[in-house]
Amino acid sequence: MLFTSYSFIAFITIVFVLYYLLPKKCQWPMLLVFSYIFYFLADPRYLLFILVTTLSTYFISIRMEDINRVQKAYIKEHKAELSSDEKKAYKASMKAKKWKWLLICLFFNIGILSVTKYTNFVITNINNFLSDASQLQLVDMIVPMGISFYTFQTMGYIIDVYRGKQEAQRNPFKLALFVSFFPQLVQGPISRYGDLAPTLFAEHKFESKTVSYGLMRILWGYFKKMVIADRIITAVTTLISGTDQYTGAYVFVAMMFYAFELYCDFTGGIDITIGIAEVMGIKLAENFNLPYFSKNIKEYWNRWHITMGTWFTDYIFYPISVCGPMLKLSKWSRNHLGQAIGKRVTVYLSSFVVWFTTGLWHGAAWNFIVWGLMNFVVIMISQELEPLYEKFHKRFNVKGKVPYEVFQVIRTILLMSCIRMFDCYRDVPLTFKMVGSMFTEFNWHVLVDGSLLNLGLTMADYGVLIVGFIIVLTVSLVKVKVGNVRAALYEKPAILYFGIMAILFVGILVFGAYGVGYDSSQFIYNQF
Repeated sequence: MLFTSYSFIAFITIVFVLYYLLPKKCQWPMLLVFSYIFYFLADPRYLLFILVTTLSTYFISIRMEDINRVQKAYIKEHKAELSSDEKKAYKASMKAKKWKWLLICLFFNIGILSVTKYTNFVITNINNFLSDASQLQLVDMIVPMGISFYTFQTMGYIIDVYRGKQEAQRNPFKLALFVSFFPQLVQGPISRYGDLAPTLFAEHKFESKTVSYGLMRILWGYFKKMVIADRIITAVTTLISGTDQYTGAYVFVAMMFYAFELYCDFTGGIDITIGIAEVMGIKLAENFNLPYFSKNIKEYWNRWHITMGTWFTDYIFYPISVCGPMLKLSKWSRNHLGQAIGKRVTVYLSSFVVWFTTGLWHGAAWNFIVWGLMNFVVIMISQELEPLYEKFHKRFNVKGKVPYEVFQVIRTILLMSCIRMFDCYRDVPLTFKMVGSMFTEFNWHVLVDGSLLNLGLTMADYGVLIVGFIIVLTVSLVKVKVGNVRAALYEKPAILYFGIMAILFVGILVFGAYGVGYDSSQFIYNQF
């Protein structure tokens, strides 16, 4: 069921109505039922996977919580007779028990993710080293919708329980709702239990302000998705599929078009997700913070897909960088390679693992892995060049100046757009070839001679896209100045606030790009 389909609109309308008509104590159980209905309608077979992940996580989290309770009770009871060393040894033994249960949960559930999503990738790479007669057969594997999102969200929960940052949820149905809450199943955000639970399970009364805030967010998301992303994708698809014809300047056009499409598609989907939750008084984590205003790629990744970035940082980067083998390597490196190199080894290795995993998380293909590693390379180079940047800033006194900051923003957009071409062309050698053609083929006249009208878009389409770009840019600039745009609008006369909502609604109906059966195209991040 696509977010942009009529069936989904009917689905969430029913959810909204029942949510506020039913007794408040029935609100979260009703959401659980509808979340499972949503998943069932996608494919009944998917339910088995999400149920297995939920139940295994539930029982193991309870087991770890019981270990914590036993430990606290034992120490309290024997506090007077236990020496410091004995207490330390006891805690270590109990932590080892929790560690075993954690590993079981991680290996089991990440194993499900790995088998379903990466089996054919592994087979394909093995076949590259085998003769034609020895080729392994690919497997017809089910890849459940949103498995990367709900697996990471659930594993974050179990790790927090292990660390003692989160008490285990003893109600299996509440944990099931946390895992399966339907708006975020499609493309995130990746929620933390401690952040989502307070509003997810709370009782909410109907408040016009909360509902109108949510509806405004939903309409804004549909506007970006259906009016902009689903319109410009026609040209992007034409450019990417015609690699023999569309080279040189066309690749630059593809870069810019795809950057705009991806932003409006992904942020539009997140706006719809957060807006749906907000209508019901549920607060989801923000996933974007004006990423195209970033001055470097590191800042960009602090603003883009924020919940994914913080997940990798908290649950992969930090644990790897402070684990025993890494600390030993750091010590050895400092002693044998010097402080300058030694202090970088653990950071670089941990970052490498994070970006390799990030690429693999996005897709079971080498182009995604190379995409992730290219981000790693650029960020590491930027960090190494930081002293030179500082000297440059002092020498020419440009730091903080508007023209230089605009240059930094444009530079970041261009760098990220180049790296993102690995996502577009889905072939590593081809991507290097196409990006390289921008510097070897001088056909920039196509930008002004009408050639862009042969990409499947009419002048009217370009007009809509230009207006859409201006609107998105204006809203972003207003957000920089006032923070919460909806809150600022809500303080204005009601006719302005609801007038803008009406304009968005009409704009979506009139200018939305509709596909077969009047359903828009699938969200890009649905594939993950």
